Amino acid sequence: QVQLVESGGGLVQAGGSLRLSCAASGRIFSDYRMGWFRQAPGKEREFVAAFSWSGSSTYYADSVKGRFTISRDNAKNTVYLQMNSLNAEDTAVYYCAASRRTFGRAYYADNSYDYWGQGTQVTVSS
Repeated sequence: QVQLVESGGGLVQAGGSLRLSCAASGRIFSDYRMGWFRQAPGKEREFVAAFSWSGSSTYYADSVKGRFTISRDNAKNTVYLQMNSLNAEDTAVYYCAASRRTFGRAYYADNSYDYWGQGTQVTVSS
């Protein structure tokens, strides 16, 4: 059983930055793809960022490309999401997720992910 615990959310002014963390139980990066999703009030959950299976490449939603960066610390079993130039449209609950390595699973589809964290609220004031 994989457990994911997010932290780092909060209230920030437009133009500001936040860094989210996702601590995973055990060394899972070799067997799982890690990703970030978010869900704004009244909207469906959407893809934000993810690693490739090997971890050597990253993928981003167009809406966050150039502003957000996904990274990880293998020694700490932790994935990060650095968010810069935040705006009101970034307000959402952010979720960390882990997808077991399986052929054909799309990095951007939430049904490709097996484990989810509890979420952390990010609120951007304009």
